[in-house]
Amino acid sequence: MKSVSMMGLVLLLLGTLSFVVPIPRHENHGVKIGDTKIGVQTEESEKLPPAVGVVLLSGGVVALVLGSRKT
Repeated sequence: MKSVSMMGLVLLLLGTLSFVVPIPRHENHGVKIGDTKIGVQTEESEKLPPAVGVVLLSGGVVALVLGSRKT
């Protein structure tokens, strides 16, 4: 398999996963006064914007088409 075709498959896989798998994000909020520390840790999971998935999928399709062409 050509390397361009392999890259196309990877881009298609990443594009498909970007619609389904959320990306976790952690934030720490805290205040330290002397030796005392008061803090809160928040966690959010957000999916990537749909435009990112569309770009990855279209790039994968283009790479597969270019990789399958005979030169």
